[in-house]
Amino acid sequence: MNTHIILLSGGSGKRLWPLSNNIRSKQFLSVLPCDSNGRESMLQRVYHQLRTEFPTEQVVIATGEAQKEQIEAQLGDQVAIVCEPDRRDTFPAIALSSTYIADICHGNPQDIVVVLPVDPYAEQHYFSVVRRMSAVAARPHVDLVLMGIHPTNPSSRFGYMVPKEHQEGFFTIERFVEKPQSEEARRLIEQGACWNGGVFAFRLGYLMEIVQSHIGEYSFPELLDRYASLGKKSFDYAVVEQAAKVAMVPYDGVWRDLGTWDALVQEMGSSGLGLQYLSQTEHTVVVNELTIPIVALGTKNIVVAASADGILVSDIALSGHVKPLVDPLTDSPRSIHYVWGRRTVVDRIMEESTLKSEVRIVEVSAQSVWEAHEEAGTCTQIVLLSGSGFLLTEGEELCIGAGYSTSLSRGKPLIIRSSTPMRFVETVVVKK
Repeated sequence: MNTHIILLSGGSGKRLWPLSNNIRSKQFLSVLPCDSNGRESMLQRVYHQLRTEFPTEQVVIATGEAQKEQIEAQLGDQVAIVCEPDRRDTFPAIALSSTYIADICHGNPQDIVVVLPVDPYAEQHYFSVVRRMSAVAARPHVDLVLMGIHPTNPSSRFGYMVPKEHQEGFFTIERFVEKPQSEEARRLIEQGACWNGGVFAFRLGYLMEIVQSHIGEYSFPELLDRYASLGKKSFDYAVVEQAAKVAMVPYDGVWRDLGTWDALVQEMGSSGLGLQYLSQTEHTVVVNELTIPIVALGTKNIVVAASADGILVSDIALSGHVKPLVDPLTDSPRSIHYVWGRRTVVDRIMEESTLKSEVRIVEVSAQSVWEAHEEAGTCTQIVLLSGSGFLLTEGEELCIGAGYSTSLSRGKPLIIRSSTPMRFVETVVVKK
């Protein structure tokens, strides 16, 4: 009997604008301090914590196509990635990933599957509880295991689980209450209720029977083909609320959502990130992704965040309200990370919502391959600013370095293999 881990990586939005956007979600922001005195993302932190508890088990990440490159850039080929062709909520995503495990990975019906979100900020003990959940899920009289988070306040943001009786290593559940008002939440906490942490464990065969009854019996490729036609259902609605033999394993420790600036800066440390000069400041945190400095003098309780997409200056206590202000901003993200490096738009000229030209800085990591095709109706040129590598053309390799320039040819890809980190300007002009 093996254990498989499914990490759900979804979400998009602007609560951490200007660093987060519709492509670059919060779990990819490399802002959390790590042991190497560097910075890591929420995704990388969770993956490392997970591997401490599950060093050899298979990890599958369920995500959308827009996030695939960012996951590969941060984790490499250490995980399998299952891309949803369309966003259909958590039950279809878990069904697709479980079908991948059963069909492509030849999982046994008795294998245990654990599902958890990709971005919880928690102690290592959280993952020890996940391990206990997998052990409880293997018991013959248990179909589904949930993690119960000990509440820190009567929040109405979470669903609650009221325990019934304690058994060896877990509780049975008397009832579920979905996002109650504060007063009811307070009463539930007095009864020993826990938050539903969105972590599930079950036998693969149990879930596949539910998938077949809701969706039908399909191979993984067949389910991919018809995925867009599936109804949008949450896992709680389709599985949890219908399950008869449900267990809860409690977790009592740090568990936070770092989805807003006021929550995130508490974990980042007072030094912030990037090029900055601060004097006579108090509780001021600067997060600067630009190459130009940010200077703050005499500020108090301020967060300053700067990226190619904009600059945020906010009272820390009010920073959670930034989303409605920036929702009308519809420009495509200016800075995108890829497996090979990063592309940043430094100048963009529009005419009546139509792109006329763009200037991009392209950074290619050492020993990486960058490939480009001329976009239809455009003229594209590149100028190498620094670094060295090889231009691959018609079966030959041309050694190139700083100062090299070329234009893209229609219908022919331009392929560069870097020897050292490379940086060049890519200019795209729309032809009249």
